[in-house]
Amino acid sequence: MDFKNKIVWITGASSGIGEALVYALNQQGAKLIISSRKAENLYKVKQKCKSNLMDIHVLPLDLEQKQTLFNRADEAWKIYGRIDILINGGGISQRSLVIDTQPEVEEKIINTNYWGTVYLSKALLPKMLEQGNGHLVILSSVVGKFGTQFRSSYAASKHALHGYFDSLRCEVYDKGIAVSIICPGYVKTNVTINSVTANGDKYGIMDANQENGMSALACANKILKAVAAKKEEVLIGGKETFGVYIKRFFPGYFSKIIRNRKVT
Repeated sequence: MDFKNKIVWITGASSGIGEALVYALNQQGAKLIISSRKAENLYKVKQKCKSNLMDIHVLPLDLEQKQTLFNRADEAWKIYGRIDILINGGGISQRSLVIDTQPEVEEKIINTNYWGTVYLSKALLPKMLEQGNGHLVILSSVVGKFGTQFRSSYAASKHALHGYFDSLRCEVYDKGIAVSIICPGYVKTNVTINSVTANGDKYGIMDANQENGMSALACANKILKAVAAKKEEVLIGGKETFGVYIKRFFPGYFSKIIRNRKVT
């Protein structure tokens, strides 16, 4: 895929992998709609782009506020009169034990990561079907393939995305709609710092594995390569991605490894 003049909507665009995708796509000449909760952060990202600032539109939204997302999708569509690619990059992570985590915190994680992505994608799907093409890109995680300590609701939200969008792909594969699920491992972003704890407070600590992970820009370039090839699912990362294969072929052995591994 040549991204020049492609219309791409990115959620979670104010930081991390989403921000890196903005810079990479801007450099390739895409026309962008960038979204996250805070408009001021989005404008800072826009100002850091090196070309075609008129082709970058800021559209704040809160993925947790499900009832607003269909209206936001209508607004996004009207900007250019079409959307070629939706990159669902927004979400939050977790650092808390099941026994300690308040139910409303678990709901917040599921509402943001799962329902926010589903609602936004469903809002665009009829329009993409009418135009005869479109690409839904879902930012999952290697934790969408297995669970670890301190990530119960986060892992659940990512697992749910796989089931939902694998099913959707089967329904629209012959209608011009591509669905790509992206599973990053350790990427150096503030995702652990911004994670929620048992009572919903900000975790505020950089995970050592995250600190030593690949750069967000390197991850973004790998994502765009997968999107260009219309990959159905792709793992991005280092040795942590081997856990997916160990879990698949040696589940008992994997269970022993993961429960004895120090996870922060």
